[in-house]
Amino acid sequence: MDLVLTGKVALVTGSSRGIGRGIALALAAEGCDVMLTGRDEKALNDVVAAVGKLGRTARYEMHDLRETDAPAALVAAAKRAFGRIDILVNNAGTTKRGDFLELTDADWADGFALKFFAHVRLARAAWPSLVESKGSLVTIGGTSGRMPIAAFTIGSSVNAAGAAFAKALADRGKTDGVQVNTIHPSHVETERLWRRIKLDMDRSGKDEAAVRREHLDHLGITRFGTPEDLGGLVAFMVSPRGRWLHGATIDMDGGEVKGL
Repeated sequence: MDLVLTGKVALVTGSSRGIGRGIALALAAEGCDVMLTGRDEKALNDVVAAVGKLGRTARYEMHDLRETDAPAALVAAAKRAFGRIDILVNNAGTTKRGDFLELTDADWADGFALKFFAHVRLARAAWPSLVESKGSLVTIGGTSGRMPIAAFTIGSSVNAAGAAFAKALADRGKTDGVQVNTIHPSHVETERLWRRIKLDMDRSGKDEAAVRREHLDHLGITRFGTPEDLGGLVAFMVSPRGRWLHGATIDMDGGEVKGL
């Protein structure tokens, strides 16, 4: 299936590893050039090389997107490098887990700074370019925005807020010609998931296979997701074949979310 993305330019945040890396490589495989960002220069260079092997061009900028001016600087760098932006994937952002009564105001501010306000500022900075190209914006949230839990009060709140922002922005997108959607992934095979599995292995004394099985049984799913799963959905979504998806929030979770 030709997704007709050859020659498009994508800006993918948090793209040095994990889900962001998977999305960047999936878009490159479909013919996109990619602007990357993250805080690990070696990892970013590895992604640049991987994109090059796919026959496309990648550049990167290292920014702390919690800083007020960083999102606009990143968008400006993408336009200098490639002359346009057709696709913005707001993926960067992690939030602290823990007991609500022990989480500080600083923990909450940090979570919203990276995974909400950075997304707002990136969308604002990139919007004129997306209007010009009739492009697409995708927000990567998380299923905790659908199913808030006590151990993840910050992440649950941030993901719900991000999806609401994207839904509101999609309403403007109908007028401006910009497609806007949200994807809520669940547990994906990343370093972050491995750290949680390793922690449970250390606590319980059980081997990796047993801990993985317990996690899957608890979630009610048959396997964890992969960055490639997310990359494939994003590539379809932003292509002409997925264009009628607009203002949608899609759970990509292996069936974990039980509600409609």
